[in-house]
Amino acid sequence: MTNQTDTSTKLTKQDIKKVYTRNLFGLQLGWNYEKMQGLGYAYVIMPVLKRLYGDDPEKMKKALKMQLSYFNTSQPMSHLIVGADMALEEELGIEAEETVMAVKTGLMGPMAGVGDTLFLAIYRAICFSIAAYMAMQGNVVGLIIPLIACAAVLWVRYKFTYIGYKSGRKMATNFSDKLAPVTEAASILGLTVVGALIPSVVSYKTDLAFTMGEVTFAVQTDILDKILPSMLPLAIVMLSYWLLGKKKVNSTRLIFILLALGMLLGNLQNILVFVTGLF
Repeated sequence: MTNQTDTSTKLTKQDIKKVYTRNLFGLQLGWNYEKMQGLGYAYVIMPVLKRLYGDDPEKMKKALKMQLSYFNTSQPMSHLIVGADMALEEELGIEAEETVMAVKTGLMGPMAGVGDTLFLAIYRAICFSIAAYMAMQGNVVGLIIPLIACAAVLWVRYKFTYIGYKSGRKMATNFSDKLAPVTEAASILGLTVVGALIPSVVSYKTDLAFTMGEVTFAVQTDILDKILPSMLPLAIVMLSYWLLGKKKVNSTRLIFILLALGMLLGNLQNILVFVTGLF
């Protein structure tokens, strides 16, 4: 936080409050299967970008492009990541691009697990079960409990924004000469998390089977799963990653390619029977 005269390059308390408010209502705006919360995250961090890079269109363009990258985590825990992001960019400027990307990618997975457990599973189960039981007994407190719990969560999310901001400033000022290992470690963690999501997010199974005499082999269970579980989802992700590296392939075209591939593979057994029938 600063009250210096040069407010064009330093964040104010009002800027942080704007980010907090936008995070409450805007993180899920524009959610899509390509970037998930990426568009909403860019909207949340926009007051900071305008404050730091508003006078430099090139830096603004570069920073905004970086912030529009893939992002997905638990909303309550996202305040910690956004706070650290604000601090890093305030202290290091556009040079913090790689560090910010590494922090976002590295933390969004672990934060999602913690946030979903605390704020979805535990918080909702305890709060609303007690409130529902009391309401069924005709106790008006059952109506008040969720309101009090909601106010408490909003306060916690507000404090998370400042905790992340202060932690990010300490990282930027005290470890500015050691950020490379931190960036690399966060990148490795992020890639590990994204890789672990493949079998749970991407699903594809084949019913293709081959019969040799009296023995029938199911390609999925008897061959592929024996070699490597979730081999087909991994192959689809690797193919998608390779295709996106091509100049003329964007996310929209990739969707149509995967649809065509899915229809082809889904009818592969019928195609093989038809082809073999010709000979």
